[in-house]
Amino acid sequence: MQPLSLDPTDDHAKPVFKDATTCAKWLGQLQLTNLHHAHGVLRMQLDEFNRYPIRGIERLHTLEQLREAVTSIQDDYAKKLVAKKLPLSHDEFTIFAAIVGMWQGMVTGYQRCLQNCMAGDAQLAVYGALICQRCLLYIGLQIFEHLHNGYEFDSKLWSQLHQIYALCEGKGWQLKEITDDLNGQAHTFSCNAIYTKILLACHAYRADLPRHLMKLMDRWLTLWSPTIAVERRYAASNGVIAPLAVNLDSASGLQPSQLTAPSDHLRYLVMAPLSKLIRVKTIQLQRGQSPQQLDLGDDCNSAECVAFLNYLHQYWCEGRDSRMDERQSATQQQAQVCYGMESCFAYIANRPFQQPAKDTALSRKQIAALDRAQSDTNRHDLAIMGMVLETWQIEDESIRGARLLREGKFGVRLGTGQLVAVRPTNADAFTVGTVSWVKVTQAGRLHIGVRYLPGLPQRALEIAPLSTGVRYQPGLPQAVAMKTTGINTTESDKFVAALLLPAVLMPKIPASLIIPRNWFKPGRVVEIVQVDKKSLLLKMKLSIEKGSDYERISFTEI
Repeated sequence: MQPLSLDPTDDHAKPVFKDATTCAKWLGQLQLTNLHHAHGVLRMQLDEFNRYPIRGIERLHTLEQLREAVTSIQDDYAKKLVAKKLPLSHDEFTIFAAIVGMWQGMVTGYQRCLQNCMAGDAQLAVYGALICQRCLLYIGLQIFEHLHNGYEFDSKLWSQLHQIYALCEGKGWQLKEITDDLNGQAHTFSCNAIYTKILLACHAYRADLPRHLMKLMDRWLTLWSPTIAVERRYAASNGVIAPLAVNLDSASGLQPSQLTAPSDHLRYLVMAPLSKLIRVKTIQLQRGQSPQQLDLGDDCNSAECVAFLNYLHQYWCEGRDSRMDERQSATQQQAQVCYGMESCFAYIANRPFQQPAKDTALSRKQIAALDRAQSDTNRHDLAIMGMVLETWQIEDESIRGARLLREGKFGVRLGTGQLVAVRPTNADAFTVGTVSWVKVTQAGRLHIGVRYLPGLPQRALEIAPLSTGVRYQPGLPQAVAMKTTGINTTESDKFVAALLLPAVLMPKIPASLIIPRNWFKPGRVVEIVQVDKKSLLLKMKLSIEKGSDYERISFTEI
């Protein structure tokens, strides 16, 4: 393993606290009314303390004194970033960087202690396992901070994590239980447990995982990771769950053991016990026991727990992705993408949304002339009107969705559940979809997953795998104007933009209507006007799904 690389201490460093006693006194006077200021002051003093030359044992005691305050203020500061669209604004990114920087400050402090310990500091000799556990913990918190906020992390964090674990393993400290009152339900936690928790959480992470499920996984792994063994060797056996492998000399996480070549740097996570545990809990839930009875938490129902347990088992124990469709690579293909109801309407109709004409005295010739004038609106004109259309690269695509990478670093901020319309360069029409996940690459480019909504254009036949044998009803999403009608209506009598998705023949999916969010009411009668001026009366039936800025509903025609 490579030696720990740290900048030297500096005799000119002047932290306000220089030992555990003065640190406790200073923390008692720290004003928390202004969270931004308090966080900045605490981080600055931590960085200054890390530069200050001090005995290893005193540094360790001081860092232990800081832990609770750092954890509390970090948790409060992180709440400012919950559910933010990406990429983060300048102020939001500043908060994100400050949080990551604070965790790294804790890593640096404990690494200094570890450096002293490895240099033969007798006073620190009995604390080697604790110091390694703290290093692993705070490296993991940096990784999780990136995952929670949708930003890819530098692979150097993997190298740092593996380096600490390899040192710990070399000293035989990996299984020693360390007291940690800040670690939720588990008041003792070994280096082995925290290392496997980080590895498994990253291996099962997907950008479309809701935040509450990520918290649930964190809770479960806190309880389960102490039961997972890390071995240097494994023998393949029929019927036994294959382990997951990690290379301590790499800058990456877990991978299926079948894909690795033998190496002294490989370590294997034995997954059979965890597989059995997950299966048993799944069966018990299906037989009527509650999540609370099975120590799975009180913030999820049985059905959600069963689905999530199956998902985790697929990733950890079956070595497969849960996506239903094989994606076709399209790395050289571009697509035009627009966002929100107004822009999707405009680009699908090739005209901005306008109130349908009420003057029935217009002649057919006048109506035709008006239609031609509207149809002459081009995409440049729509962009001038504020209807954003951006260029993205299609990385891969299936009949159910696509993975897209924005060509530039700047553009509309996006979040999950937003309505979008996608038109690949080789297609004539837009496909309507919703953003299922979003993240930012290390290069600063936005990466999104789009799930297509039912009602596929003819082009779906071109990208559908031939082996599926599925036939789709050709049909295009239609831009329509919609308003409420009937007696005793309280809504405005003005039309709003909406989208009509055609029925799909196989699998049988009826036509549906995409409407602005919060417009749905069961039984409400609405009038829609199509591009050919045909007017229809529809009765709203069920809300099929709700996004952040739209709702897809079923209807019957009156």
